Amino acid sequence: MGGFFGTVTRAECATDLFYGTDYNSHLGTKSGGMVTYNEKEGKFARAIHNLENGYFRSRFEDELPKFKGSSGIGVISDTDPQPIIFNSHLGRFSIVTVAKVNNMKELEDLMLQAKHHFGEQNSGQTNQTELIAMLIVQGKDFVDGIENVYRHIKGSCSMLILTENGIIAARDALGRTPIVIGNKEGAYAASSESSSFPNLDYSIDRYVGPGEILHITAEGITQLRKPNEEMQVCSFLWVYYGFPTSSYEGINVEDARFKSGLEMGKVDKNEIDCVCGIPDSGVGMALGFSEGRGKPYHRAISKYTPTWPRSFTPSRQEMRNLVAKMKLIPNHAMLDGKRLLFCDDSIVRGTQLRDNVKMLYEYGVKEAHVRISCPPLLYACPFINFSISKSEMELITRRVIQELEGNSDKNVEAYTKTGSPEYEKMVEVIRDRFGLTSLKFNPLETLVKSIGLPKCKLCTHCFDGSSCFYKEKQTQNHGLTLPFNE
Repeated sequence: MGGFFGTVTRAECATDLFYGTDYNSHLGTKSGGMVTYNEKEGKFARAIHNLENGYFRSRFEDELPKFKGSSGIGVISDTDPQPIIFNSHLGRFSIVTVAKVNNMKELEDLMLQAKHHFGEQNSGQTNQTELIAMLIVQGKDFVDGIENVYRHIKGSCSMLILTENGIIAARDALGRTPIVIGNKEGAYAASSESSSFPNLDYSIDRYVGPGEILHITAEGITQLRKPNEEMQVCSFLWVYYGFPTSSYEGINVEDARFKSGLEMGKVDKNEIDCVCGIPDSGVGMALGFSEGRGKPYHRAISKYTPTWPRSFTPSRQEMRNLVAKMKLIPNHAMLDGKRLLFCDDSIVRGTQLRDNVKMLYEYGVKEAHVRISCPPLLYACPFINFSISKSEMELITRRVIQELEGNSDKNVEAYTKTGSPEYEKMVEVIRDRFGLTSLKFNPLETLVKSIGLPKCKLCTHCFDGSSCFYKEKQTQNHGLTLPFNE
């Protein structure tokens, strides 16, 4: 998905920018970048590094002395190298984005036809952050330009823009990805994750609304555009992406995970000895399940955190298989002879589940029960760069459905309904395929209740294929004859 951090201070900003950006590292692994503006010299300083074979801190630590100035933005990107620096009629600026532009080719062709060019390339492809910047500079000012982005892209886009007099923070028009504002004496910050704030002494100031645009300086915040009423924030933030101490829309990630486990535990009837969470994102749910079921929590599996990233990150399947196996270390003393119930965030391809279950039985588990904190993933995400579901046929649920439906996916909707005959058959096939004693998914209603927002404010497309405003907002023809030559 990706995450960003920006800060404006009355002093040098490089240290806060470095650590604040690093606190978004769990959101992406492709590349990282930082840029600062030195107002005394009137210069931008920028660096971008590949993160596929190393961590953000190790790539940027030696370069910190070159980042001078009191304002800067940084990004952990899962899409393209960023930040981009622009000079235009709006002035000089740098931009970072958390975005997915589904109509890249359409917009690119229109710009090329209007005799514009693209200077940044990413593996031979146009850099989408540069495309977004080019949409912005078509406006008469930054607000008009950002609204031009909202009108024309299909997908989502949140951004930070570093100008010569502060930072502009603009959240996606439907709020699919978050921006949180923090403050401390003499400084403000904007971040994808509020967990960036505490150790840098920032406190949460506000949550940026859908489509809202703010201008941030060290002295304060000016609202440039009011938020939209409609919102479709990604529900998977609370399930998987979010760091436990982060909050979105005022709702803490760990609290939502705990509540979902608590509700599942209250109604579960299987006889078990103890509960364990698959680290990291399954732990909060497991602690709640333990309380709801009245069974002890045991740490029977530990994650080796120093070197192993999240298992969906590698692009090659064989590497995903290796990471899924190597990052978790079982504790034989806590497993042997036990009826264990394991909680995890989701089942995507089934790679990690397969290896975990095999490991459990090898270590003497008597029974292996699995509970998943979200409903089955059935649809690829068209809205954010949700890299685990680029193709629906990578999902184990869709492969099972095709088997059950005779290579047809026309009846997928029936499998989204908890308790339907189709749903129950799909879950049973998955349970049997991995040799589980029992398998249950969190019903969508319980997930929504645990998060605490109205269903229409959440995007649940990957679970049920629905998005309240998708068809209305994303398929309209907004008049793609852009004012490039005006």
